[in-house]
Order: sequence, then C-alpha cells, then structure tokens
Amino acid sequence: KGSLFSFLGVNGAGKSTTINILCSILPKDEGRVTICGFDLDKRAQDIKRRVGVVFQKTVLDDRLTVRENLLMGNPEATEEEMIEAARAAHAHGFISRLPEGYDTVIGDEGALSQGQRQLLCIARIMLTRPPMLILDEATSSIDTRTEMRVQDAFSKLMQGRTCFIVAHRLSTIENADLILSLIHISEPTRPR
Repeated sequence: KGSLFSFLGVNGAGKSTTINILCSILPKDEGRVTICGFDLDKRAQDIKRRVGVVFQKTVLDDRLTVRENLLMGNPEATEEEMIEAARAAHAHGFISRLPEGYDTVIGDEGALSQGQRQLLCIARIMLTRPPMLILDEATSSIDTRTEMRVQDAFSKLMQGRTCFIVAHRLSTIENADLILSLIHISEPTRPR
C-alpha cells in the first residue's frame, strides 16, 4: 500500500496489455494475479470496486451529462465534492463555460476536445478516491501546462494509495518506487 509502480516502454512492449490484465479486461494466459489479497480470477468484481483507472483513450458516455459521467464512480457524492474534484483536475473552468455547465450532454455538437474529455475522466477518479489507481498514459491528450497542474493533483491523490502508471516519458514516472522497463521482442526473421 502506498507504493508507486511504473511501466515504461515503447509502443507494443505490453504496457497497456499488462494494465488490461490487471483490470480484467483481457484474460491472462497462465499464472495467478492477486490484488489487495484478492485472486483476480475469483474476485474480479471486488477488485474493480477498489481500482480507479484512467486510460489513454477516454471512457465517457456521450448520451449523459457531464454531471452524470462524473458521478458514475460515486453516485452519493455531494455537489461540493463533485466541483472540488473537477477543480482538482482543472476541469471546472471549461465545464462552467459549457452551455448548460455540469448539465451539458457530453455528445452535444462535439462540445469537448479530447483533452477536456480526459480531464473529466481524471475528475471522475478524483471523486471516487479508490485505494488503488491505474493511470495508463492518463495525461496523453493534455497540453503541457495543464499536465503539470494535473500531475500535482495526482501527486496528492496518490498519497497512501497503490498506483500503477504507464508512461512513454521517464519524466512522468521519475518518483516511482519501482520502474518496470518493458521491451518489445520481435520474432526472429527466417532466412529465405
């Protein structure tokens, strides 16, 4: 608990595949994975409740409002808690400028950029406050200035939590307790 593990490597090395196995999105070929003392094969639902994930590709429901998307992870959150999480993720400003604010339907007229969508995913995780975080290139669609602010917010959120971070840049994971460098080994070419 409270450790920061990082996966570093080039495209195709298996960083996201490893994360997808941890999240029970992909099946594993063999072996056993335990998270927080739970066997992944037997207690996948218990594990999913304990893990907050921000993927490189945003996962939002375009049919729902900003508010509904934020509250998915914590339906009991108060209005103040929701706004505090949005502020911590640097999303409150652009949300306030939307036509209906927090009640704007996300899919309306392409109202949000990819970076803004990613900030909403980050705010949702901040509102959930799970005991374990998985960040799979979570700031890849955010400009450098905003990324610095979000990294600061993540630093506060990660305190006391077990975290897994997938990154391409070493600067993203320089404070990790353990860095796992994954390499891509291609099949040997056969002589013709």
